[in-house]
Order: sequence, then C-alpha cells, then structure tokens
Amino acid sequence: MPWSRRGHSRAAGAAVAAVLLGSVLTAPIAGAAPPEPSGDRLTDLVNPFIGSQHDGNTYPGAAVPFGMVQLSPETGHTTGYDYDDTHIRGFSSVHLSGVGCGLGGDLPILPTTGDVTETDYAKYAAAYTHHGESARPGSYRVRLTSYGGITAELTATARTGRQRYTFPATDRANVLLNAGQSLHKTVATRVEVLDSRTVRTAITGRGFCQDTRPYTVYTLTRFNRPFTAYGTWRGDAVTPGSRGSTAPGRNGAYVRFDTRKDRVVEATTALSYVDAAGAARNLRAEGGGSFARTRAAADAAWERRLGLVRVRGGDRTLRRTFYSSLYRSFLAPNIGGDVDGRYTGWDQRPHRARGFTYYQNWSLWDTYRTQTQLLSLLAPREARDMALSVLRVGKEGGWLPKWGYGTVETNIMTGDPVTPFLTNAHRQGLLAGHEEEAYAALKKNADGVPPAASPSLGREANPAYLKRGYAPYLKGRPHAKPGDSDYDHGASATLEYALSDAMLAQMARDLGHRADAARFAQRALNYRKVFDRSTGFFRARDGAGAFTGPADPAKSEGFHEGTAWQYQWLVPQDLAGMLALIGGKEKGTARLDSFFAYPQLLADPARTARTVWVNGPYDYYNSDKYNPQNEPDLIAPYTYLSTGRPWKTTDVVHAALTLFTDSPSGMTGNDDLGTMSAWMVLSSLGVYPVQPGTDTWGLSTPVFDRVDLTLDRRYYPSGHFTLTAPGTSSTDRYIQSVRLDGAPRDRTYLTTAELRAGHELAFSVGREPSRWGTGDRAAPPPVGTPGALASAAQQQGDGER
Repeated sequence: MPWSRRGHSRAAGAAVAAVLLGSVLTAPIAGAAPPEPSGDRLTDLVNPFIGSQHDGNTYPGAAVPFGMVQLSPETGHTTGYDYDDTHIRGFSSVHLSGVGCGLGGDLPILPTTGDVTETDYAKYAAAYTHHGESARPGSYRVRLTSYGGITAELTATARTGRQRYTFPATDRANVLLNAGQSLHKTVATRVEVLDSRTVRTAITGRGFCQDTRPYTVYTLTRFNRPFTAYGTWRGDAVTPGSRGSTAPGRNGAYVRFDTRKDRVVEATTALSYVDAAGAARNLRAEGGGSFARTRAAADAAWERRLGLVRVRGGDRTLRRTFYSSLYRSFLAPNIGGDVDGRYTGWDQRPHRARGFTYYQNWSLWDTYRTQTQLLSLLAPREARDMALSVLRVGKEGGWLPKWGYGTVETNIMTGDPVTPFLTNAHRQGLLAGHEEEAYAALKKNADGVPPAASPSLGREANPAYLKRGYAPYLKGRPHAKPGDSDYDHGASATLEYALSDAMLAQMARDLGHRADAARFAQRALNYRKVFDRSTGFFRARDGAGAFTGPADPAKSEGFHEGTAWQYQWLVPQDLAGMLALIGGKEKGTARLDSFFAYPQLLADPARTARTVWVNGPYDYYNSDKYNPQNEPDLIAPYTYLSTGRPWKTTDVVHAALTLFTDSPSGMTGNDDLGTMSAWMVLSSLGVYPVQPGTDTWGLSTPVFDRVDLTLDRRYYPSGHFTLTAPGTSSTDRYIQSVRLDGAPRDRTYLTTAELRAGHELAFSVGREPSRWGTGDRAAPPPVGTPGALASAAQQQGDGER
C-alpha cells in the first residue's frame, strides 16, 4: 500500500519522473569514446576518457587490473592527462587514477622525427586531436599530427608497457626516453644505452602535494629491432653517440630508426621498484609475444574482471557509465613486487613476498569508505593480499600507512584511515591467520605516535586526544614532518579517530581482548567532545579546550576539506547518538532536508545536483550543502536510513548518480584511486557500506532491473548473488518491500554473513514511498560503542543459553 507523506505527492513524483536517470547522462563527445561495439563484450561499454576533463584526473592509457604499469599520455596537466590539452609530451609508465596532486609520470617516451635538438618535453611535445584518439580497457591509440604524422599505440601487462609506433617514411625516426621530467620532483636520474636495442634508466623522485622521502623506479626498455643511431642529453646539451648520462635535472636518451622500408617500431618497457635486475626479470617474464597478442590478453583480463557484474535494464548510456566506473574501481592499488616476489619495503630494503602478491599505493583516506569494500566483495583474493601488504608496511616501516605512494609515506590527508581499512578486511574474513598480527599493529597505531625519526605522522594528535578526548585545532602550528597535520584539522581528525576507535573496539571484542574493547568503545564516543551545544554542530577546540573559529557551521575551521555541515554525518558508529545530540530523528531529518536541498531535489534532481550541490572539485569550504564530489560526504545520503526516511536516501542517491556521465567531464570530483567510481557502482547496485570498517551494507533502490554478481567461492560458497528490482526507474524507484531468498525483510541493511548465506535480494518498487524500513529496529545499529558491545555480549549470551 503506497504511503503518502507531507511534502511528497504524486505530482511531485511526476516532476521527478521528467528526469530519467539514464537519459540525463550526456552522450559521449566525438572522438573521446571507444568505438561502438560489434558484440556484447563488456569492455566495449567502457569509456576510459570519463573523468579526464575538469579535474577528475583520470587517465585514458593502458593498464591491466591492479597493474604496476599504467602507460598513458602526458599532456601538461598536473596529474598527467587533460582532455582540453592539445599536445602530448610523452607516454609515461606510472599513473594513479584521480589523484589531486602530481605524482608519477615516470619515463615519458615520445616518437619524433628529424634532428634531436630540444630536451624539454614541454617544447618537443607533439600535437594531436581527439578525432585521431581512442581508448578501451588495456589499450590506447592516438594519431600525432606533428613530426609528419605518427600513430602511437599502447598496451600493457602487469609489469610492462608496450608501445607500437608507426612512423612516416624517414631515416630519422626517433624515440625519446625522458628520464629527468615527470609529474613529481625528479631528484636524480641515470640513463644507459646498453646495446643496439636496449635502454635502461633509474629514476629517483619525490613529492605528492608536499615533499616526501625519495623513491626509485628502475626501467628497462627493449626495442623489437636495432636502432641506427643513439645519444643522450643532459640539461640542454645533446650528445650523439653517448651511451650514458647521470643528472639531477633534465636527462634522457634518444634512439633512431630508418623507417623508409619498415615504418613500425615496437618497444616494451618493464618496471621494478627493487633494482635493475628486477626490471630485467619482469621484461623476460612478461615482455614476450606480439603487440596484438598483448593487447588481446589485456582486453581479456578486463572482460573477465568486468564480467563479475552482469546488469540488465537501464539504457545503454547508463550501462556505459556503470561499467566505466567498475573499470576504474579495479585500477588500484597496484602490484608493487616483481615476478619473483621481491619488493622494496618501507625500510627501503628488498624483501620477498611468499604466498601473496605485494601491493602498493594506499590512498586510504579516500578508499576506506567505498573502494575497499567493493574489492572485498568482488576481488577478495586481491583484497586479502592488499591487507597483508599493508601489514608488511607496518612491520618493515615501523608504522602502518596513512597515504602511501610506492615505497614511501606521503602523510597526505588526516585521521586514521588504516584502521577501518584493516578492520574491514578482518570483518570480511580476509585476515584469516593474521588477525592477531593485524590487531597488534592497529593497537600500536591507535595508542601511540611515531617517533621523530620515523617519516610517518600516524595519529599525530594522539597525545592530546588520549588525554582530553579530542584533537586540538592549532592553527599555524609548525609542521614537524612533510604532509598534512592533524592539528590543522582538529575537529575532523577527532571524528575520524573516533570512527576508527569504534571499529577497533569491535575487532578487539571479536578477538577476545575485552579490556581493550571497552577502552576503544569509550573512545568511539569522543565525537561528542567536539559537539558545541550552542550551535548544534561539531566545532573545533583549541589547545585550551575552548571552541574556536566562526560559529557559523558553514564557515567553520578545523575540518579537512569540508565544513561542520558536511562532517556532522561522519559518525557511522553511532548515528542514533549523534541524532540525539541534534534533537532526535525529526530534527535530524529536517537538517538533512536542508543539507540536500530536498524540496528542490524533488522538483529537479539533476539540476539541483549541478547547481546547488556542486561548486567545483576543490571548493570544499563555506558551504552548508552536500558535496558529492569529496569523501567526507559519501555516506551522508544513507543517514536517512537512521531517521526512518529510507525513501529519501534513494532520492538523494539517484540524484547524485546523474553527476556520473559518459563524457570526459563525467566524474564528480577527483576519482581518488577508484573511490568515487566505487561509490557509483555500489550505489547503483543498491548496497552501500554505511559503516566503513565493518560489514554493514545499507540498502537503497538499485538502478538496474537485475544484477548478477559472480563471487569467489572461497569466501562466498554459493558463488553468486543476485539483486532484482523489476521496473525500477526514475518514477518507480521507491522500495515497497525487500525479500532475502524469499523471506520478507524490513531492515535497511545486510551483513556480509547474510550475503554469503544468501542467493537473491529482491526489491519491489513503486511510485510512492511505503512503510518499508521505517520501524524502530530497521536502521543499522551502532557498532563499536559501549552500548553496541553490551548488546553483542547479550546476544552471544542468549545464543549460548
């Protein structure tokens, strides 16, 4: 029976119906998208150019799932490629999808013709147009209009990038290997011409938003035919016939071919973060076969990965946007070890991974909220190895990571994101045999501070937090180490610490550490220490404990990339308690309605998303509205599940999904190593991790009629799970009922255990909200708080009796 409610009528629903979710997604820009498919391959539905414009900061180049190599063009943008640029400086071997600062871009390689006289890649860059450019999972192609016209094609394996260049007929066809210019600060480089087909480099760089410890990547590039000439450059000086050069700045090598009879030149570049011998082994292991076979293998790897999720319903544009998001969700973290298992640890020494694959690149402040959980569901074996890799970081580097790049800590972002990352792995069953090891590392991290000699900041504000229950906001405090200081963001750091404490309390309870569980559970309530009753919002405290900064929550200080309005919902461990602070569910709903501009959203969701919510990818402050482009707000739409208004979660989520389009500008904010893409995927499926760090999945209406998930039988015995929502659309989007394997279900969430035991989650949808999910016990319960632990103990006792 439909349930009418104040503020929502059938007329309002009809107004919303005018904006069909699939049709608001704009058509691909000419030249930007891959060609239309000839069959039903899922790789044909992926547009790698999505997010390459307006600072989505994605890359369109070649990679395989979680590969070490991401071979992609550099156009002069701070993070690599920008769709609006007109020149390509080279094709570099290392990129990260959606980062906010320049990082990677190592060894840009560019084909040219004529004499080599210029050594700055900004000056010798080649022009191109999008009409001559295409990309699909695992490969990229572009027609360079400079240098007489050269076609460049790229593909990749896990540890190698393969290039194929088709030159005009000339006796001076060059390939420039630039070791000394990249997206980060290059500290030192060495380039060597080893023989008539091989060039070796060692590149040491540093920097990501701020300076960091240096790291070194080793490359070995092997050509398929001998070159006719070669040379090196250092600074502005080009030396023909030189076999080697070492320099702190611009430094590189060129090789030359005669293409008057054979116009095609192929090259394969292998990487290693260990040493030159590692790059050589990786080249021998993965550098064989033709370009075409390598490209086909990369495409097949992506087809298998995307095939884990099969959707039915929705229009073609929606499916393209969805599968493009799924593709980006599998780009990182990245393999960090060589084919023999060797890797460079955070002690800067070589180690060997036995029984698992070592991964690197940890954008944890971003990914712990979405992508971590998606990988736990769809790629649990890789997710397990990723968790074990993070434990290796803690063991070898002394402290668990916060934002790790390659072999170093960058200390970018704040809080304690590694805790929900690892507790999620524990709750998802990915740490079997390593639970106590993980718990010991997390406890050390939660109770201590890295020493001055450590490059890690860890929980920098722990001394004050453990004593007073909050991290103080100390504006202008000198930074002890490179990176972001928790003292600069005391209010949000307190919320992030408390969230992590809740998840660690739950893990401690699971493992039988009762005293620790009680201690961490009490700390999970520390969010209350930064609640200002005079304003009704969270607010920063100074070193003396006084609330500080503007009282207006839209202009608040001490929140990292956000305001008090946006951070007020970051209490997933105890939303009931947070709502009590602001006056209960009714007042919480009213505040949420204001936050999402809900009346305007009902009238025109897509317009509201674009004109009321969105203010640019880096416009974090001075706002009292939802910011769907950045991480602090990712859980916010699901707060309605805790106020007894689950239909409003669907309204907001489906409006936010219109921001993801099949065009270069179709990313909402930076993708942040798959974070935003994973939000799109999970929200489209109708299951979302509403309590990061544990195994709770909040429910909203799927956008597809049916979704079939193929799951790893090692973790999901049935091997599959199906979600159905027949007739779902912009008009028929309200949940009327939910059944799990035929049994009625009024709760607005599932647990991973229920997913493992189940086979089908069936949604019945209609045009008006219903009473589904509005009961007192329908919302996700608190986790990791004193009350939650007591409830769990009571349930365990009842079960034993």
